Amino acid sequence: MGNPELLLLKALAPVMSTVSVPRGRRRLHTMPTSCGYEIRHDEPYHWNGLRRGQTPFTVLQHTVAGAGNLLYGRRRYRLEAGDTMLVIVPHNHRYWLEAGGSWEYFWLSTTGQEAVAIQRDILAVAGPVFRLQERTIEHLAGCCRRLIESRAEAPGMISAMAYEALMALYDDVLFRSHEAEPGGDGRVAKIVRHIRAHLAQPLDIPGLAALAGLSRTQFTRVFTAQEGLPPAEFILRERMTQAARLLGRAETRIGEVAKACGFDDPNYFAKVFRRTFGISPTEFRTTGMYSSALRSGSGNAMR
Repeated sequence: MGNPELLLLKALAPVMSTVSVPRGRRRLHTMPTSCGYEIRHDEPYHWNGLRRGQTPFTVLQHTVAGAGNLLYGRRRYRLEAGDTMLVIVPHNHRYWLEAGGSWEYFWLSTTGQEAVAIQRDILAVAGPVFRLQERTIEHLAGCCRRLIESRAEAPGMISAMAYEALMALYDDVLFRSHEAEPGGDGRVAKIVRHIRAHLAQPLDIPGLAALAGLSRTQFTRVFTAQEGLPPAEFILRERMTQAARLLGRAETRIGEVAKACGFDDPNYFAKVFRRTFGISPTEFRTTGMYSSALRSGSGNAMR
């Protein structure tokens, strides 16, 4: 492990810093709640995303060595060295260390409207487990270390450090995923633009294939190779991301959100939304950071 920032952070282990700032009249849009570096070995370690209060916050956790487990919805992940996990609370997930195992990792938890919104977008693109570039891991480790050592800093400076980490993550996952890849098929890029411009309308695969000038089989193969998802899954991801954004507008009714995302039946929309995010559209609006009536935490540690 030759990364200097990661080595400096590990030298502090085991360490956990809980960030608590005075509540002012304005809520900062990105604030850390805790961060640290831990080495767990054959000991109880388990977190349930539905039993950590109702105030939304995120957990970004990078595995340095050993392995842990994540059950996200109905899918189980094995988190090994180099894997980064991102989850948002409240959500139907849990992660744990199995008996006799060891898990070494560092983490950063954040809250605030901007932090939660951007990381929801990252989840929609990359899922809860992904691989980051080495320089991004180094950057995140440096931000984590500075937050641990910044107990005397003012809230604005602490927020800036957390936002710096968030933007490093954004650049790696969201910005890099939208860069034009050498040799990329322009027909796929054309279809992606079409999909995003017509989310409220029917988007059938044969019609998209015809628009691309390919057979359905060819289109599915080329699209999946370039975008990393089959066309139907890509469309659903884009619709759910759009739904999450629209639910941030208090004046927009859930039925209108459903129609804007291509669902004629609001009940079916709610079912798909819950399957994607682990909570209903109503719960997302009333408990999410988009809500103007954000409820205070229940005292649970945001970690």
